Amino acid sequence: MSTLKTSVLGIEFENPFLLASAPPTASIESIDKAFQMGWGGAVIKTITPDDLEMFEVSPRYETLKSKGKIIGFQNIELLSHKSVKYWCDGIHYLKKKYPEKVIIASIMAPVKRDEWQNLIHILNDTPIDAYELNFSCPHGMPERNIGMAIGTSAEISILITSWVKSIANKPVFVKLTPNVTDITWIAKAVEKAGCDGFAAINTVQGFMGVNLDTLEPNLCIDGYSTYGGCSGEIVKPIGFKCVAQIRQCSDLPILGMGGISNWQDAAQYITLGADVVQICTEVMLNGYGVINGLKTGLLNYLNEKRMNSISELKNIAIPKITSHGKLNRNYHLYPDINDEKCGKCGKCVKICSESEYNALIKKEKCIELNKNACEGCSLCSHVCPQGAITMKIIFEPTSD
Repeated sequence: MSTLKTSVLGIEFENPFLLASAPPTASIESIDKAFQMGWGGAVIKTITPDDLEMFEVSPRYETLKSKGKIIGFQNIELLSHKSVKYWCDGIHYLKKKYPEKVIIASIMAPVKRDEWQNLIHILNDTPIDAYELNFSCPHGMPERNIGMAIGTSAEISILITSWVKSIANKPVFVKLTPNVTDITWIAKAVEKAGCDGFAAINTVQGFMGVNLDTLEPNLCIDGYSTYGGCSGEIVKPIGFKCVAQIRQCSDLPILGMGGISNWQDAAQYITLGADVVQICTEVMLNGYGVINGLKTGLLNYLNEKRMNSISELKNIAIPKITSHGKLNRNYHLYPDINDEKCGKCGKCVKICSESEYNALIKKEKCIELNKNACEGCSLCSHVCPQGAITMKIIFEPTSD
């Protein structure tokens, strides 16, 4: 039988599903409820020095929908409103009640050594399992020269990581921002500064559009808006890319996240190098109970694959990701059209002719392929409303 148990830096996880640092971990009562429902751990909503003021706006959430389904989520919420003492007391309470659960303290402070180290000194006396340094919040905090303002600077990231590592008595993960041209640049920098692992990714900075009736921003606060952190399904490809890139440049553990809504997403993150995963938006949209499907689905998958644990799944996809220049130019697939499924609507013909190649021809009873004109791009297979086109090797590719 497979197991969901795993170990990272000596930290034992009963399952690889953690609540990310966000509204679902904003209180001890909330985390308590989540633990009762089966979550393997939680990253506390970012703890800050008590004198770092947090004044929220209303509203602060907006969504992007496709066919009635929420596929994107934007927030401009700030960090924890609770005091450091509140969290210290709460951590003791939770660890006593749930000794098997993993608790990670997300922290952020101004770029001052004593501010960061004061937080560490206090939290060192609690039974937390690790620290997560929030170098990546993309709204509100960068205006104060913290959050993403830290994570886009290798120099400042190195400085703070070294301050924390010099006194932290638990593993230190750095939460990286995707809002950079190359996430490996910062990852390599903080690794050299001594961090023990990475958390990736935080939200992607974006803007949720304009209401064309009112001509005001969709996320509107008294007529105005700002750029915020986007999450949910729309950021999943970015999260996949960033985790894979980090794995390709480092062997340190990765807490992977970004757009996870089901066990399949989580499994993909693990194949790309994540040791465990964190989830936020799916919980905000559907509640803590999603953990049941996540655990059952992943466990069933491991059993079907005859894998003992997620460690056998980890990194499997990484060797298959290479540079564009190294991809095989002799490998060529062609569209294979199932005449029984084909509705003869001609959409594939239209799209092919208007997207460069003009390789499909509509006949009276079928869609015909001109192999000499086809470049094997696969666009036709994606736009076919009947799912009648699959890409296949119709004849073996030649090689030099």
